[in-house]
Amino acid sequence: MNNEMHLQFPAKSINESFARLVIIGFIAPLDPNAQELNEIKTIVSEGVTNAIIHGYEDNENGIIDMKASLEGRRLRVTIQDFGKGIENIELAKQPLYTTKQEEERSGLGFMIMESFSDQFEVKSVLGIGTTISFEKEFLPVDSSTK
Repeated sequence: MNNEMHLQFPAKSINESFARLVIIGFIAPLDPNAQELNEIKTIVSEGVTNAIIHGYEDNENGIIDMKASLEGRRLRVTIQDFGKGIENIELAKQPLYTTKQEEERSGLGFMIMESFSDQFEVKSVLGIGTTISFEKEFLPVDSSTK
């Protein structure tokens, strides 16, 4: 199955659940298992939340751009903001690192996204924004268990 989609939405926290629902609907034809669904929902949720909280610093005037494509059973997703960017990506990817201690952020978002992905990448330019990209290969459906 090959398909693609492109979605833009305001950087409002209420749209984080919307983005999760859209990606779940998009991959539904693959008949993902519960673990795959949870992993994809988590990655998208973390990516969108990071864009809202860190990229735009909760300024709801920003736009989040989400693209997804399916090639066979491989999902590719990019989530992009046009916010402030990340000064040091390697530092930001370190477990427990956060720039929002006062908001009790755990600093585990990038680590979680990377652990649930087959491939994960972060690109960022200060003053221009950040793009996270990930890929996930879905297991073949076992028709004997249906």
